[in-house]
Amino acid sequence: MTETELWSSGSIDRGSGGQPLALLRGSLSRIRSGDLGVLPVVGGLFVLAVVFQTLNVHFLTAGNLVNLMVQGAVYMLLSLGTVFVLLIGEVDLSIGFIGGVAGVVTATVVYGSAGSPWCVAIGAGVAAGTAIGLFHGLLITGIGLPSFVVTLAGLLAWNGVMLIILGNGGTLPINDNVIVGLANGLIPPAVGWMIAVPLVVVFAVDRIAAVRRKIRAGNTRPPWAVVGLHIGVTAVVAAVVLALCSVNRGNFAPIRGVPFVLVIVLFFAVVWTVLLGRTAFGTYIYAIGGNAEATRRAGIAVNRIRIAVFGISGLMGAVGGIIYASRLRSVSTNLDGGTLVLYSIAAAVIGGTSLFGGRGKAVHAVLGGLVIATIDNGMGLLGLAAADRYVVTGIVLIAAVTIDSIARRSRASAGLS
Repeated sequence: MTETELWSSGSIDRGSGGQPLALLRGSLSRIRSGDLGVLPVVGGLFVLAVVFQTLNVHFLTAGNLVNLMVQGAVYMLLSLGTVFVLLIGEVDLSIGFIGGVAGVVTATVVYGSAGSPWCVAIGAGVAAGTAIGLFHGLLITGIGLPSFVVTLAGLLAWNGVMLIILGNGGTLPINDNVIVGLANGLIPPAVGWMIAVPLVVVFAVDRIAAVRRKIRAGNTRPPWAVVGLHIGVTAVVAAVVLALCSVNRGNFAPIRGVPFVLVIVLFFAVVWTVLLGRTAFGTYIYAIGGNAEATRRAGIAVNRIRIAVFGISGLMGAVGGIIYASRLRSVSTNLDGGTLVLYSIAAAVIGGTSLFGGRGKAVHAVLGGLVIATIDNGMGLLGLAAADRYVVTGIVLIAAVTIDSIARRSRASAGLS
């Protein structure tokens, strides 16, 4: 039996002095077989940070980094919906304008002195986006139309709906403080720490409990060192983000606190991570992306899951659209839904979600959105035109897809799914 096989079977004594070497060899073996995890996106973030900081010393300041995360929130939210669609081997080109329609519905419902409360307006916007996604899913599964065609038609049609509601060149302001605060509000640093510390503790307890369950079931478990590393990295990232948000970022008046929109992103990232990793529904999604026909023969209601996935995509499109409108404090016909679509797909793919279906994680979409925001923010600091940003984003996307294709072939050669 080789050392790799011993590692996989859990026979290596992880308490021995050779543990670090075994960990390194096990990690290298998985990388060689195409299981790259978050390495490409983390490496890309590091390179981008070094380049932009070298060219502009203000890039790594607390104010800019917090602004960068807020800028990327919309991309992260949209890409969380895109991940679900890509996991089943489909595509959603309409998610940007679904968000636009949801933003228009929200602004319309809350507008004026006779407007409804903010909760009704947000509920209406989210319901509209979810309904559109479910409608697309029904067309795709019921008639058998390609998702590319259905969602491309949706991109055009829902853009038209926005123009009809707003009128050509129209703008509808959002005056509700709660809705505006979704993207512009701040949580006091102390409250941020009160939220983050329990979440990290829950994450640590959950990771340890998961390992113990595997031990009781006699399954292969990750080494305790790896579990500790995951917990430690999570704690450090949370502490760094909170430390940045606690710094005064104002030039004339004190501005400090955690942007509320980051809590919204974290909420959905956790919900979808749990759904994909801990439920039968999530297992079925990965199975459909891996082999839809085999999943159907196993008795799984493939079409229902596909419809639900497009409903989730529509929901996240609506959330992203409402946040986008909140940040601008208005909705208008100038919404570039096409760019939002491309960025959401790019963020998901850069984050490690396979275009071929069956592989990817929700939290990786957040990292991909962070890469997109980093490029946009960094090149903005350098005073470069939008055209240059598109070129660089396109190059990064090609690199991500290339890595995905090479990793997929390596996994196939190694006999991995």
